[in-house]
Amino acid sequence: MAKTKILAVDDERNITTILKAYLEREGYEVITAHTGQEALQLAQNEAPDLIILDLMLPGLSGEEVMKQLRRDGSGVPVIMLTAKTNLEDKLYGLSIGADDYIVKPFSSQEVVARVKTILRRSEPEKVPLTDLLTLAGGRLEIDMMAHTVTWQKQHIDLTPTEFNLLLHLARHPGRVYTRNHLAEALFGYNSFTEERTIDAHIKNLRNKIQVKGAPNLIKTIYGVGYKYEEA
Repeated sequence: MAKTKILAVDDERNITTILKAYLEREGYEVITAHTGQEALQLAQNEAPDLIILDLMLPGLSGEEVMKQLRRDGSGVPVIMLTAKTNLEDKLYGLSIGADDYIVKPFSSQEVVARVKTILRRSEPEKVPLTDLLTLAGGRLEIDMMAHTVTWQKQHIDLTPTEFNLLLHLARHPGRVYTRNHLAEALFGYNSFTEERTIDAHIKNLRNKIQVKGAPNLIKTIYGVGYKYEEA
């Protein structure tokens, strides 16, 4: 069975060396890049299962790399590395397609834990309630085995986090979920920061669905959280 492949990108070679050592110890195959252009080329040629991406790269920035990946239709999970501690900077990274972020300096154990969480969420469920969830009178289809979403047969490119967020809400239409609950369900832990990231992912999810002509299916319940509702 092929090993899960991770692409670690940072212009500081000591960081990629440390990440490679810790992740390989966990059984992952790790390839590294030190420029944005190299990262894009490896992402295309090697098809990694996850990318750890520093945003402050020389030349082609990590931000530009992430935007290009999403423009190309890639749904590969991306964990961004950032030296910026401002919450709005982190939320901006999520808004352009990242699934999670880690602030420098970081512990290698934290990186391993985040990688495992993201990869676990990216896998189709072993025993789904049903392979295909059909909603909105058949217009919205969520295929849990293929990890795909369509609106009136139009494919919607979602990141793994966005897919799981939609699935979690859509399984119980009308049920209101708090940000705290959604953060626990998606990330396996919760804090104020993770609750704020839910807002960013909801915004991305809404935009991607509505650009296909769908109505707003994710309703905000002010002071509480979110719910899936078709009416």
